Amino acid sequence: MQSIFYDRARDVNHAIELAREPGAKFIGGGTNLLDLYKSGIEKPVRLVDVSRLSLSRIEELPGGGLRIGAMASNTAVGTDPLVRQRYRMLSEALLNGATTQLRNMATVGGNLLQRTRCYYFTDPAFSHCNKRDPGSGCDALDGHQRIHAILGTSEHCIATHPSDMAVALAALDAVVHLQGPDGERQVPLVDFHRLPEDHPEIDTVIRPGELIVAVELPPMPFARHSHYLKVRDRASYAFALVSVAAAVDLENGNIRDVRIALGGVAHKPWRAAEAETLLRGQAVSAELLARAGEAVVSGARPYPGNAFKVELAQRAVVRALQTVIRKSGGQA
Repeated sequence: MQSIFYDRARDVNHAIELAREPGAKFIGGGTNLLDLYKSGIEKPVRLVDVSRLSLSRIEELPGGGLRIGAMASNTAVGTDPLVRQRYRMLSEALLNGATTQLRNMATVGGNLLQRTRCYYFTDPAFSHCNKRDPGSGCDALDGHQRIHAILGTSEHCIATHPSDMAVALAALDAVVHLQGPDGERQVPLVDFHRLPEDHPEIDTVIRPGELIVAVELPPMPFARHSHYLKVRDRASYAFALVSVAAAVDLENGNIRDVRIALGGVAHKPWRAAEAETLLRGQAVSAELLARAGEAVVSGARPYPGNAFKVELAQRAVVRALQTVIRKSGGQA
């Protein structure tokens, strides 16, 4: 049997010191890491328990933003009054993810670091997975591709990122606060996760020994009327085939500003910058929203098993935008 050591961190600095050992992993709620450990996919030599660190506060910042501690549970964030009032899409994303029991255990930091639910990654019976075993190939390319990516893929990996929360955070211009052996740094959420390119085994830009300590949300008044739309095979405990986080700043029928991000379509939460540019400054119309949907998937590279996602993503973007516009008192 493989030996494994367990340490409970006293504070952030202690946690970082314990994690200096190669093969060490931080563990909070453990809702993803323990599954991967039991399957033999993750093989940590040391678990550093950060679940008792004082990182669970949700604090209002000067100017109206929020700082969310990395150890705040998904339930706590999803039901927080300020999150529900000011960042509606984030609350909806969290409360549409997993089961109540898992949301009670899962943390903000762990949610950002969860790994893909690609069948070929999570089942070691499949021998070709560049994410699990770099250079071995990708069984998904010629396999069952229903849940896989259509945007930002590479010839080495077409897996998707599974998080609902991260999609909303990408749309909200969130910033990830990290602390590690080299000190503190901040990374915009849209830059935190990586596309697969030649190294699909590397999911994020996090450095060895770094710990996520918080996520910061900037003020965004029009996010009060935002919406998270999740399209999935069943109404509970299912990952998104396509999801859309959308917020629209509407004035007299014109779109002053807009945020759109998608899940279930790429290796990372997909910020739809081209569609946002197309919409800004324009009068709301059905034709405009349809063009935005088309812009989102303009670079799509579908496979036979997931080609349906192209139209599904277009329709989901239009529907999410229509929902937000109606909430804002407009018509589409």
